[in-house]
Amino acid sequence: MTSNTIDAKMLSKMFLAGAKNLESKKEWINELNVFPVPDGDTGTNMTMTIMSAAREVSALGENPDMVSLCKAVSSGSLRGARGNSGVILSQLLRGFTKSISGKEQLGIPELADAFEKAVETAYKAVMKPKEGTILTVAKGGSEKARELADGGMGNMGEFLDQVIAHARYVLSQTPELLPVLKQAGVVDSGGQGLVEVMSGAYDAFLGKEIDYTIEQASSRPAGKSSGYQAQAEAEIKFGYCTEFIIMLSKTFNIKHEMDFKAYLESIGDSIVCVADEDVVKVHVHTNDPGLAIQKALKYGQLSNLKIDNMRLEHQEKLFKMSGKEEAETPAKAQVPAQTPAQVPAQPPKPVGFLAVSVGDGVNEIFKSLGVDHIIEGGQTMNPSTADILDAVDQVNAESIFILPNNKNIILAANQAAELMTDKNLLVIPTKTIPQGITAVINYVPEMSVEDNELTMMQEIGNVKTGQVTYAVRDTMIDDKEIKQGDYMGIGDAGILSVGQDMLQVTKEMVKSMVDESSELISVYYGGDVQEDAAQQLRKELEETYGNCDIELQYGGQPIYYYVISVE
Repeated sequence: MTSNTIDAKMLSKMFLAGAKNLESKKEWINELNVFPVPDGDTGTNMTMTIMSAAREVSALGENPDMVSLCKAVSSGSLRGARGNSGVILSQLLRGFTKSISGKEQLGIPELADAFEKAVETAYKAVMKPKEGTILTVAKGGSEKARELADGGMGNMGEFLDQVIAHARYVLSQTPELLPVLKQAGVVDSGGQGLVEVMSGAYDAFLGKEIDYTIEQASSRPAGKSSGYQAQAEAEIKFGYCTEFIIMLSKTFNIKHEMDFKAYLESIGDSIVCVADEDVVKVHVHTNDPGLAIQKALKYGQLSNLKIDNMRLEHQEKLFKMSGKEEAETPAKAQVPAQTPAQVPAQPPKPVGFLAVSVGDGVNEIFKSLGVDHIIEGGQTMNPSTADILDAVDQVNAESIFILPNNKNIILAANQAAELMTDKNLLVIPTKTIPQGITAVINYVPEMSVEDNELTMMQEIGNVKTGQVTYAVRDTMIDDKEIKQGDYMGIGDAGILSVGQDMLQVTKEMVKSMVDESSELISVYYGGDVQEDAAQQLRKELEETYGNCDIELQYGGQPIYYYVISVE
């Protein structure tokens, strides 16, 4: 029998069930992407975002309090947010948890308030919200929740059922709001992902049998060695289970929490870091507890310190199982904090650059232009907010320009900039690799940061980009019939050419990009293109566009045979 209120224990189950349901549907959601490219990633991005939070929620145990649960959901999703859909999902969760944190029981009025706060937070995070997307679906569900709450509905089961049903209806209408969805014959993939989260949560509320197990991120080897000690070593990569409480003596905001977790991840696994107003509960498996302790001391005093040697404990169990005498060595040991060698800190330089890039050729181009650090990723894998913040730590500069080089990474970069407290992180909203290259080329060290930012923003607007890939399914886009396996030339605003001959499709794409003012055509050929084929393309472009300089460079990028810019 279901209740008409939801406590932290039930909400935890609902969240984990929603995450698991999304994870099970991620490939189907990927296939809903409008463009039939082989890197459809909405389902993957949303899943990686919510599973980052689910791991933190799972680590809290079966009886979390509402404050700890809300912090785990909010910080976990913010840190793991990938792609536009993932960032929007993280903002929905952030607003929702902010509204309910501290409440012991959630009734229908509280949920309606939380839904509204979720939608408000997500809309604020998007500079130009577009209807017919996950935002529209979230707003529809929120409006239905408010209608039911104001109407005096008291049955929680009926309330959740009607809210989700209305969200599904709004999802079904997204093709009417976005013509590109209607032409492709799909609903919005992000909206579908949100509905799957809500549906999974409702199943948990109804008491359906669900596996709530969430795999913790681990780098343990899969194989086992022979011998008791060797087996213990193989199964336990990080030997010391380290737990303590930090009694805070200074501010510990979401950025500090994310930085501390990132550090713990660099030295171990099985991490739990739950912050309250005055204390932080920490659990980590590591080979050097002293490093975790030393880092924690920066935030305050420590208490309840406990360090267990898991390898010895495991060895004892193996001896018992084999009928041998128990090991006499005690499993618990205090490990003194070790002070790492102090390396003289170099003073930060005024300006640094971060670029998101994939492909060894493209990476080398960015490095040769002075980019300090490359974040591996792009169309095939959108880096998370945490990935970007971790990369920022690798650049010793007061101000750092970040080049997302993909429209699906800009929101995550903006979110990282908002969380950054000790460095000036400036996002140049480059949507393609050529735009990123143009931005770096136009940087002038003698100019101020503000003037350089303005110049780069202006210059990237002069770059047209086309990319050649193949279709993974039949569809209709921009009045072009596309068959599975066809080559497609995709421009800044849509499909420019389609066909079965790669060279012909590429030339047609370039033709639609070049005009009388064009002076430079830059061609970056991918890892699946032979150099002689790229040289043939260059030759034909030179013959066709005699007034333009043609540059050919090896990019090595996956998925896209050619990335071509026209300036």
